[in-house]
Amino acid sequence: MEEMVYIEQPVEKTRKRVCLTLDLKKDPELIKQYKHYHKAENCWEEIVAGISKSGIEVMDIYNVDDRMFMICEVDAETNFDEAWEKMGTYPRQGEWAELMATFQHAIPGHQLEWVRMEQVFSLKESLAAKGIIKE
Repeated sequence: MEEMVYIEQPVEKTRKRVCLTLDLKKDPELIKQYKHYHKAENCWEEIVAGISKSGIEVMDIYNVDDRMFMICEVDAETNFDEAWEKMGTYPRQGEWAELMATFQHAIPGHQLEWVRMEQVFSLKESLAAKGIIKE
């Protein structure tokens, strides 16, 4: 009789996604330096460790011109605001924030910080609302 082999498939955890935005100073050299610091090989070890320990499971930053767009994901049970605040307590986070502030420019009408964005469209929700798929 042949032995049954079971392969465990990873189960995707339910996560919450938060998107944030921030501008960079309109200086091509400063934007180049900002991107340099964020390359995997250049980002400080303490920074990525602190992000991970805070409960933020995914953090991706995108750029167009001087606009930055950050996508974060946390476990469904994690409070994002608490995780964000906790992240700032880990080693060298304040030093990193000060350094990054030299490249950043506040979004008009906001302080110099990453600003949470409002979701205005969800394909999944729209398909479910139209009865095309069920959530």
